[in-house]
Amino acid sequence: MPAKTDSRSKRRNQLLQQIQSDARRAIFGTPAESYRTCGTPTCRCHGPGPKHGPHLYISYRGEAAKTTGYYVPKAAQKSIRDGVEAWKRLQKSLRELTDMNKQNILEQARKQRSANK
Repeated sequence: MPAKTDSRSKRRNQLLQQIQSDARRAIFGTPAESYRTCGTPTCRCHGPGPKHGPHLYISYRGEAAKTTGYYVPKAAQKSIRDGVEAWKRLQKSLRELTDMNKQNILEQARKQRSANK
């Protein structure tokens, strides 16, 4: 049993380090790319030519559960995309950690119940 506990403890520490790292960079939202027309009536984008873009847009559920979002400047796109990926990893790590917490609590309760019998 100690080897199992050691491996769980090691995994827990790895998760906590990953959570700390990802939390520093996490950006909440869903990325989407769009192509748009501009305000110049004679521009190629108003005809059969290609539209302007791609433009990165991040949407998310804001206050009062209302979907909102923002366009990301080209200079920030890589950092924002990395942040969105960090958010996904953070959620996955937190789910795994909470499952470990639940298992630990349940095991402790079983041991206490067995000791009281």
